[in-house]
Amino acid sequence: MSFIDEAKFYVKAGDGGNGCVSFRREKFVPRGGPNGGDGGRGGDVILVATSALNSLLDFKFKSHFKADRGAHGKGSDMHGRGGKDCLVKVPVGSIIKDDETGEVIVDLSEDGARFVIGHGGAGGLGNPHFSSGTNRTPRQSTNGAPGDEQWLRIELKLLADVGLVGLPNAGKSTLLSKLSAANPKIAPYPFTTLEPQLGVLHYKYYPSCIIADIPGLVEGAHLGVGLGDTFLRHVERTSILLHVLDMSDEKAIENYEIISRELALYKDELAERTRILVLNKKDQMIPEIEEELLRYFKPLNLNVLLVSGKTGEGLEELKELLCTTLESKRLAEQKKQKEENPPTDLNLSE
Repeated sequence: MSFIDEAKFYVKAGDGGNGCVSFRREKFVPRGGPNGGDGGRGGDVILVATSALNSLLDFKFKSHFKADRGAHGKGSDMHGRGGKDCLVKVPVGSIIKDDETGEVIVDLSEDGARFVIGHGGAGGLGNPHFSSGTNRTPRQSTNGAPGDEQWLRIELKLLADVGLVGLPNAGKSTLLSKLSAANPKIAPYPFTTLEPQLGVLHYKYYPSCIIADIPGLVEGAHLGVGLGDTFLRHVERTSILLHVLDMSDEKAIENYEIISRELALYKDELAERTRILVLNKKDQMIPEIEEELLRYFKPLNLNVLLVSGKTGEGLEELKELLCTTLESKRLAEQKKQKEENPPTDLNLSE
């Protein structure tokens, strides 16, 4: 199944029903007054975020979403029914923009979140609304208002706890397959991962965490080089960046600096994001080069682990570090929320 993280779609809320011009026609009521009903309100187009979706593939097959219009009013004060709403399901992490201006309308980052993206038109008024002392037989009504309509653009930012970043062929896909039950494509050549892959890490008694393997970045990715910055946005919402480095590459230090620079150039805050450096392919490492790498990274105040995705060496320590780091960040976030929103003391005084 293809992974689609950007799409264009059209929404049209329902038009309001028209009001009715009608008069009472009953036996023994010679001067029946106006009794035209109002038109029904048009249905809304509502976006609903759901964790059951993780791609915008559905928008490839359906790009127009329309709500029902309101029914017209009828005689005998019969108001038209309201139009049925149109629910559009989108993945959690979807950002909705105006296609023409690029303005962000809403960011749906929570499961179950709803947003009315198109409001239905109001129903028209029946002729009783225009009755007065000087006009007892009004033959006037109003049409329903049109519903909102516009072209929108939806972009998906994956919600993951850990984002795997690194140059092509650094071994990210192998690591993902070892840390989770994911089964990404693995091959001995660059750019085997052309779309983000998700996996779930289950380890001991810790809460499970979601890991996203971001397609390999190259120098100039923030400007569109290689696979470009199309997938860089997926690391924006990760709590931890797992920077994977091929330590068997003689340019390992230079490669580290390339990715660090690309992250910072894309967004300053990514340079400050919690990062764990994984020196992968330890089974292919020359001891002298290993010592040189450790000397270089020691002053950088990073968590550095030597692992081998192929043999499994160091993976248990990596799982433990990922889970404990995430646990610490969750506790810190909970503490921050409590400090910002302290409980209100009940006033028990008489």
